[in-house]
Amino acid sequence: MSTFYSGQGGQGLNSGVSIDDSRRMFDFGNRVAELAPQQSPFFVYLSKVAKKPTDDPVFKFLEQRHQWQRRNFEIKTADTLADAGAITANGTNTLAANEDLLLTAKYDQYGKISSGYSCDFIMPGDVIALEADDGVVYKFRVDPDTTLTTGTGTFSQTGTNKEMHHETDNALTTIVAEAVIPMQDVPENTVMSVGNKGQVIGSAFPEGGTAPEGWQDKMFDREGYCQIFKTAISTFSGTAMATSYRGIANEFKRVWAEKLMEHKMDLEQALLFSTGAASNEQSTTAPTRTTNGIVPYTESNGKVYNMSYASSGYDAFLDAMEDFFAPESGNSGNKLVLSSRKVITYLNKLGSGSFMNNSVGADQYRLDVNSIPGQFGHTVTKVSTIFGNLHFVQEPLLRGPWENYCVAVDMKNVAYRPLVGNGTNRDTHILTNVQNNDVDGRKDMILTEAGFEISVPETHAVLKFA
Repeated sequence: MSTFYSGQGGQGLNSGVSIDDSRRMFDFGNRVAELAPQQSPFFVYLSKVAKKPTDDPVFKFLEQRHQWQRRNFEIKTADTLADAGAITANGTNTLAANEDLLLTAKYDQYGKISSGYSCDFIMPGDVIALEADDGVVYKFRVDPDTTLTTGTGTFSQTGTNKEMHHETDNALTTIVAEAVIPMQDVPENTVMSVGNKGQVIGSAFPEGGTAPEGWQDKMFDREGYCQIFKTAISTFSGTAMATSYRGIANEFKRVWAEKLMEHKMDLEQALLFSTGAASNEQSTTAPTRTTNGIVPYTESNGKVYNMSYASSGYDAFLDAMEDFFAPESGNSGNKLVLSSRKVITYLNKLGSGSFMNNSVGADQYRLDVNSIPGQFGHTVTKVSTIFGNLHFVQEPLLRGPWENYCVAVDMKNVAYRPLVGNGTNRDTHILTNVQNNDVDGRKDMILTEAGFEISVPETHAVLKFA
């Protein structure tokens, strides 16, 4: 049995040389995606623009969400400020002793969007802005001489202490009133309700001061798996190999081409619908790994929007894009949107109540929708919003239970990862003559060992139409 790996391969199937030639090497790792690209758009795009080999079948990767995108927070516990009288901003005033600011963050220490975390990014010397119930955004400075305490438990302070606590168990940051210096007049009985929003808007320190406190975020660790795909060609007897058939004379070549397409479509199916796992089956001690697919992974870890085919769907679509393209998530400005044929039809209809009519028919400030030629042989419907661009591509496999689905993929945060190491490339290749030596015939097999890396899942979304 001989094994041929991609990497130093020959020309491919359209060269006119018989596939029966067992001395040739086929560079399928780079060219299998070019077979009928309309049938497997996701695999094509990943192979062309997002291929990143791995040297381990269980690959680790890190996600970094930049800290400067998420220094915003909310009021955790309602309070009425200046209930003992109005405060005048004079550089020395602080809030009354019973007016501690209790704040909570909407991001965890890795920057993932979540609720109920302390605001570790607020430091002594920071300037913060807080929205009050009267509609005014008030600015406060945290005294640079404040003592910063992190950890859990109950904290106590005297009336003169200037302390700021990051209490992770209680999901809040307490800035003791004596450390809060208003930068503008605060009227008497100014109400700060639960959920009122605020953010850090800079820092301010006195002349000749000392170095401030610091903070840091963390990188999030994820794991992916390479899946082994195998597609076998039926054993052809020596007699069958020598027989000329009607239609296509060489039956072996015909079946071989069909099996190559079957193998490529298996890859496309897994990239869309598989669930990442590693398990040991009862019949073998070797692990069986499956890679992650973009649909279930995004439904579990990314964003999901429920849309409508009705005329109101246009407004809901734009509202969803406002949230989806939020810079706090680390989005790029362009998404590849894999769409079912049903959704593509809706996008391109021109009648009353249709997406196209609602988008471009009434208002010059609405969406810009165009059909453009894709880079890899696809027809692309480009929808430009004020927040970013969506490139809709027909995905034939989004059918049946997924016929109303779109999957928006940020291509900067995905990668196709074939296993390559120690001089061996496990990207798509063929193993010829895998039959036993005493068989009067021939059997070939196509094999791929590769995984799918999906990082920063909140930059991907599933749009479900109804």
